[in-house]
Amino acid sequence: MNAIEAQLRKQPRLRFLHAVATTVILIIFFWSTSAIQFNKLTINGLEIAGNIVKGIINPDLDLLFNFTDKGVAYLLLETMAIALLGTIVGGLLAIPLAFLSASNIVPKPIAAVIRFMLIVIRTIPAVVYGLMFIRVTGQGPFAGVLTMSLTSIGMLSKLFADVIEDLDTSILESMESIGCTTFEKIRFGIIPQLTAMFLSIMIYRYDMNLRDAAILGLVAAGGIGAPLIFAMNSYRWSEAGSILIGLIVLILLIEYISSKIRAKLVQG
Repeated sequence: MNAIEAQLRKQPRLRFLHAVATTVILIIFFWSTSAIQFNKLTINGLEIAGNIVKGIINPDLDLLFNFTDKGVAYLLLETMAIALLGTIVGGLLAIPLAFLSASNIVPKPIAAVIRFMLIVIRTIPAVVYGLMFIRVTGQGPFAGVLTMSLTSIGMLSKLFADVIEDLDTSILESMESIGCTTFEKIRFGIIPQLTAMFLSIMIYRYDMNLRDAAILGLVAAGGIGAPLIFAMNSYRWSEAGSILIGLIVLILLIEYISSKIRAKLVQG
């Protein structure tokens, strides 16, 4: 016990550093609250918030269970399709970029340049990309798919590269020692190590893209966001409630399914 106490006493005392760090964090926190303007919170704003809650409690059932192209189900399906296509296209484009940004595959200067390019891609928000593509392709789901693809590339390439850099190279060395060709090393040594993790990352990104696709609808890039903002701007709170209910149910369902699939991929 005396040896343990002696060892603890030898440890550097960090109380002063902890106190300074805590003080700095508290100062930054209280300074950040100065940006919140409670005087903007008017009676009218509280009434609108109450109407939104009422719309969720009393949704427009005709819209919620309308299975035409004007109903919530179709809009949710369109949102899912935009997110899925964007994830797949972005994932396919991210794979070669991931190999080019992995420092154990290519020279470090090349990897650094590609990683910098991916950082630039990730810096721009999805809504900005959506506004740009709308000017090019016009309003509609196609602009949403292009936006999801581009925003997916940045994140997927970074995560894919991290997985590639963690490859077990001893397997490749063993295969090389028994005379395996480059194709055989890729087919039986690299792909089996990467497939499960790549799929798990893409499923996680699809989960994120589904939320982003709903937001992109606000800038007329397809999906359920545009009808939602139109309903709220027109003060049709029951319609807005129907759309929000459908969106909440969809995201919860996708979250549950994706978490189960990712768990099986990691375990398998």
